[in-house]
Amino acid sequence: MTVRKGRGEVEALASWLLDRAKSFSDVEGADVLYFFSESHSLSLLDGEPEENSSGVSGGIGIRVIGQNGRQGVAYGNNFSWEAMRDLLEWSRANCLLAEPEDGIRLYSGSMERDDSSLEQYDDDILSIKPELRMNACAEMTSAARSMDSRVVSVRAASWGDGDGETFYASSEGVSGWKRSTSVSCGVAVVLQDGESFEMGSYGKGERRLRDIDFASYSRLAVERTARILGGKPLATGKYTLLLDPEISASLVDEVGELFCASDVHRGRSMMKGKLGARVAGDVLTLTDDARLPARMGSSMFDGEGAPTGRTVLIDSGVASAYLYNLQYASKDGTITTGNASRSLASLPDVGTSNLVLTPGGESRDSLIRSTDDGFLVLELMGLHTLNPVSGDFSLGAKGVRVKNGALGGAVAGVTISGNLLELLKKVTAVGSDLEFFGATGAPTIVVEDVAVAGS
Repeated sequence: MTVRKGRGEVEALASWLLDRAKSFSDVEGADVLYFFSESHSLSLLDGEPEENSSGVSGGIGIRVIGQNGRQGVAYGNNFSWEAMRDLLEWSRANCLLAEPEDGIRLYSGSMERDDSSLEQYDDDILSIKPELRMNACAEMTSAARSMDSRVVSVRAASWGDGDGETFYASSEGVSGWKRSTSVSCGVAVVLQDGESFEMGSYGKGERRLRDIDFASYSRLAVERTARILGGKPLATGKYTLLLDPEISASLVDEVGELFCASDVHRGRSMMKGKLGARVAGDVLTLTDDARLPARMGSSMFDGEGAPTGRTVLIDSGVASAYLYNLQYASKDGTITTGNASRSLASLPDVGTSNLVLTPGGESRDSLIRSTDDGFLVLELMGLHTLNPVSGDFSLGAKGVRVKNGALGGAVAGVTISGNLLELLKKVTAVGSDLEFFGATGAPTIVVEDVAVAGS
């Protein structure tokens, strides 16, 4: 059974593993990653309990680095000394069998350990009682039902909360702890109007309990679903699209991944060779920022113990930087951006932290009033099928018609197709209504002259 270990015990285990690793002549370095989390979740289906669970997870992993950049990793959740010896032997054996790689090294600089400015931990979350979870889910269910007579089912009113801590240490003498809390809740509803049915949802995840507004999530889930209930296809043609912040955030997630140097080197990104080139409309600026207070992707150090920071990926439409861990920074003759990403069982790779699309100065209502012929996209299906190399996509969409600056009827049964680079270059306006969804923040964006296949 996985149990939370005291910090002193974890540090002693890590020190022992690292000292033992350094004693082998074929091991040039090593690092250790420990993680533990405790979580609670509750979900109601039409007011009746569907899931009510609590659990813990965690373990410890060690990576050893051998000659010529060979690496091996092993992990487990048995913390006995015998298990630690086995873990070290497995990681060493995996290292000896691995292929050599360029640029493999450990971080040897200073580590920032005081993360209080990032507001990643909220004691109020640790004080949550089962009654609060149940009452919140019951209130979300009741609120959703009372908002619209067409609500025929509250398919889920869910709540989750938890806390976790991570420890990193390496044979270079770098070590540090970080801890975080999280809380999330959301509502999924089904609406019926005659023969038309529509299912929709809305929810948020936050680091602090006070940032959760579960009452508004019921309202937004019902309102958004009602907007697209009974939707009809548009005539095939080219339209101006207004992407709702949640849709913009999903798009930003896909774009951000294209700037990970590991994917660029592997030929899996259409941003390869694009630095300094225009890749989006000049109103679009995208950053990766791990130092934002109370955000889900924030941290003082990354998966290699290196300090995190802020990197501008797209600056007024121009691709300006990639994200790096130590290995790929070495390959490109630069420094890490603090974007090493890893789990207990994986070798370091490159990942995003908090992706933020810089908001503009116009409100959502103003953007709608400026649109003559288009639709507000509230649902985009199949974004994961976007080709990261060619940028080609074909996505199903639902939303609300916008005609002569006013919202109209529901839109459904249409397909948006094109190329991601061309789509980004057609972004002509960015709203002021920045919202965060997980570790991604985005406002409404306006994209002109987009091909839409409908009736």
